[in-house]
Amino acid sequence: MINKKHIIAIDFILLVGSLLLVAGLVSYARPLIIAPIDDLVTTENSILFEFEKASLILIDDNPEFTSPQKINVENNLVINLQPGFYYWKIVGALPSEIREFTIKSEINLKLKKSDSGEDSYQIINAGNLDLDVDILQMGEITGNIILKVDEEKEVSGTEFIGGENEN
Repeated sequence: MINKKHIIAIDFILLVGSLLLVAGLVSYARPLIIAPIDDLVTTENSILFEFEKASLILIDDNPEFTSPQKINVENNLVINLQPGFYYWKIVGALPSEIREFTIKSEINLKLKKSDSGEDSYQIINAGNLDLDVDILQMGEITGNIILKVDEEKEVSGTEFIGGENEN
C-alpha cells in the first residue's frame, strides 16, 4: 500500500523532472547569437549577423524597439547600415537578449595624381559616408561634386575640401 511519504516522493520526482524538462526545452529553443559581438564598435557599414535557431532580426536605435527594422533572414546575413548606435535582437521560438553595436562615421578623401594634366587628380571616397567635395583652383572654388562611398572621379584643381554630404 502506498503511504503519504511515497506519494510526496513521487510528486517531488515528477515536479523536479518536469522543471528539468521545461528548462531544457527553453534553453534549446532560445536563439544562439554568434556575431556580431556585443558592444561592437566599427567603421564598416556592412555588419555580418550569424546565429542559430531564429528567423527574424530586429534592429532599432532604442532599446524598447518602438520602431524596429524587421528583417526576415537566414543565417550569415550581411546588412548595410548608416553610421550610428544600434540595438538588436533575434527572434525564433523565443527572443534573444538585446545586444548593441556602433558604426562610427569615417570621412576619408584620398588623392591620386592623374596622368591627364598638371593639376589632375583621381579623388576617392575611402570613408563610409557620402562626401561633398569642393574643388578649388588657386584658392577659388571652381566646382563641387558629391562622391558616394567607394566612388572615384577625375578632377582638376589645386585644393580639395571634403565633408559629409547631408542630403
